Amino acid sequence: MSLKKIDLIPRLTAAMVLAIALVGCGTAKTRAASASPRPRRNGAPKRIDYAAADSSGIVTTVVQESNVPNYLPLPARIEADPTRVVHVYPPAGGRILAMKVRPWQWVSRGQTLAILDSPDLTRAVADYHKALADYEVKQQALARAKDLLAHNAIATKDYQQAGADEQSAAADVEAAREEIVAMGMDPSRASTHLTLAAPQSGVVLDVGAAPGEYSNALAAAQPLCTIADLSRVWAVGDIYEKDLLAVRPGLPAEVLVDAYPDQIWRGRVGVLSDAVDPVTRTLHVRVVLPNPGARLKPSMFGIIRILRSTDKAIVLPATAVIREGAMAYVYVAKANGIYQKQVVTLGRALGSSLEVAEGLRPGETVVTQGALLLREATEN
Repeated sequence: MSLKKIDLIPRLTAAMVLAIALVGCGTAKTRAASASPRPRRNGAPKRIDYAAADSSGIVTTVVQESNVPNYLPLPARIEADPTRVVHVYPPAGGRILAMKVRPWQWVSRGQTLAILDSPDLTRAVADYHKALADYEVKQQALARAKDLLAHNAIATKDYQQAGADEQSAAADVEAAREEIVAMGMDPSRASTHLTLAAPQSGVVLDVGAAPGEYSNALAAAQPLCTIADLSRVWAVGDIYEKDLLAVRPGLPAEVLVDAYPDQIWRGRVGVLSDAVDPVTRTLHVRVVLPNPGARLKPSMFGIIRILRSTDKAIVLPATAVIREGAMAYVYVAKANGIYQKQVVTLGRALGSSLEVAEGLRPGETVVTQGALLLREATEN
């Protein structure tokens, strides 16, 4: 064998090894390319099916259209009925000896609110007793005049004058008696201490005085206390001019307050104000509500909902909707326990349910509970 042939053999061997290596790399790239997902036409995402290993936790419902009320919501506040609120002023001036009530205390009609040491009452009691004494004297004088007239011992005019004096004394007694009664006291048992009684049953909203202070009767700057009967309250809302045609007296209304989010109070629109607030450009709407147990408190905030119309819409439980950022979707049931993720557009929130504006059709079956149990099953 020549030397040239011996040199050619290693060169041929090296070339063959290099070719085999290149073929292997090309095959690997081809496999990797075939294994990677091909992009869909027009950029459409591929459909992914889902299934559950154990369907016992999956709850579904058939999509149906239902009647959904269309409410006009109005911001509102709870107020006491002004005709059932009493500001209690003492009928006479005096120094306060004791306040018998505290704010938010329930009181009954006739219950003692305060005790005052009142010079006005003392003066009225004295005038009453003076009038009684004078009346007794005038009665005796009339009796003597009558006897003397019977014996022709006095003129008729003297008898008439005695009768007039007796009637005048009786009027003075009645006037003094009424003055004491107006102070809430019994003339037959009146003392110098003025007892102030509750004019009605209700809740004490405020106490405006303390023991030791002097109250100047009806000229006082503020009442001794304020009592409200909360068995019936008002819900007062504000409505804009553009919504005015949707509201009229007598329409049914619902009231929800922040303190009791799961409870609805029902009533009717009572009064719509006739003047527009120049600052807020709103009118006031009043709904009268029964308030058993006084659960609704003055100054509570809430919402008045007035029914405008009833619409057909698809409503699902909130548990059926899965949210991912700004997206919302549901799982729609297909054949053989397969589910597909369906993007939906949500509408109004209706308590524990949600209105689906777009993305579903009546008759489709969606998962309402157990959506987290679904796992990716197959790919197309």
